[in-house]
Formats: sequence, C-alpha cells, structure tokens
Amino acid sequence: MPYVTSVERIGLEKGLQQGRQEGLQEGRQEGELLFLKRLLIQKFGPLTPDVDARLTAASIAELEAWGDRLLGADSLEDVFNVKKS
Repeated sequence: MPYVTSVERIGLEKGLQQGRQEGLQEGRQEGELLFLKRLLIQKFGPLTPDVDARLTAASIAELEAWGDRLLGADSLEDVFNVKKS
C-alpha cells in the first residue's frame, strides 16, 4: 500500500466530501424533477416534448416554484408563467 501524506489525505477527504455534496444535490434535483413530472401528468395529462425539455433543464429553484404553483393552476401555462399583478 503506498504511503499517503497528511496533505494528500486531507485533499482526498475534501474531494470525497465535495463529491458527496454534489451527489446529494443531483439526487435532490432528480427527485424534484420526477415528482413534479408525475404531478403534472396526473393533473394535465401527458407532457409535450417542449415541457419535458423545460423541466429537465430547470434548476431546483425553478422546479420548486413550479411545484408551488401547481395546486392552484388550471393549466400548464399557469404553472410555468408568472402572473404579474
């Protein structure tokens, strides 16, 4: 087994921690995406390729905002378009 210096060990630990954080973030985003898609399909029927692509490209913040609007929405446009007062 090769010798690992304390500096190398610290670097490896930081790399592992960063990798875990990135994995958690990606998992959270994937979960939000899949859940929102399921709810949209249940409420409005099959999604068009454009809507599917928009969801897939969205950030977590966008997915959360759309999910918040879903319950009061009468159409997909209500979910994705911010109404201005």
